[in-house]
Amino acid sequence: MGYLLSLMVILVSHACAVSAADWGLQNNNIFILAGQSNMAGRGGVVNDTWDGIVPSECRPNQSILRLSAGLTWVEAREPLHADIDTNKTCGIGPGMVFANAVMNLKDPFFGIVGLVPCAVGGTNLSEWSRGSYLYTQLVRRAKASLQHGGKIRALLWYQGESDSESRDYADSYKGKLEKFIMDLRTDLRSPMLTVIQVGVASGGPFMETVRKAQLGLHLPNVTCVDAKGLPLEPDGLHLTTPAQVHLGHKLARDFLQTLPRPITSNTSKRSYFM
Repeated sequence: MGYLLSLMVILVSHACAVSAADWGLQNNNIFILAGQSNMAGRGGVVNDTWDGIVPSECRPNQSILRLSAGLTWVEAREPLHADIDTNKTCGIGPGMVFANAVMNLKDPFFGIVGLVPCAVGGTNLSEWSRGSYLYTQLVRRAKASLQHGGKIRALLWYQGESDSESRDYADSYKGKLEKFIMDLRTDLRSPMLTVIQVGVASGGPFMETVRKAQLGLHLPNVTCVDAKGLPLEPDGLHLTTPAQVHLGHKLARDFLQTLPRPITSNTSKRSYFM
């Protein structure tokens, strides 16, 4: 059932492919979504089956696009990573909530939101190092997203659960993450690229070591939104759909605070921004 739902989403996405001219992608505000399964989205997935429930906060919007696996801009729909994280069943992640919250900006000049899904479940940070397959794909997709114009506004990064299973991986996490960010900024020619990471909410015996590295990272334009305490699926690892909705709003608030001037947002007045 979960596979059929994901297949339907992929088919609908291909049917909704759009051209750069149709959408005016020169005003595209691009966000890269990378990391592992909680960024790819497992909300509503139990026993490898997605329940198909899409909250109103994740609704499609003609001004929110997604870069498909074939490097084509299509209208964004859940699950965002259905054609990217193909070895697992994808469900709700934080990306669509984030995009809809950003689109609530009362600023007619903000333009289109373009999401670039890159997350793959079960991956450790070493698998995202420069020269690796995942890193190469991330850079390839990021550069492809700029082909018709626009600007990469931020990397949304949710990863670390796999590294919390090993003391060696956890102890080396901070240094690897700093290098990953600096390498990516260099390869995208964006030395001050905004990076919004998520502090892991679950993981192995060395989770707190990873969290300490995430929360203690001191690079310019790098912030951390903490997911600890958000509800988890029965597997004790993945965020539930309501948790992903909550996280998406927190990511949006964090991004809005990076903008160079105050912008009124419908979402900024909600209680979950406390």
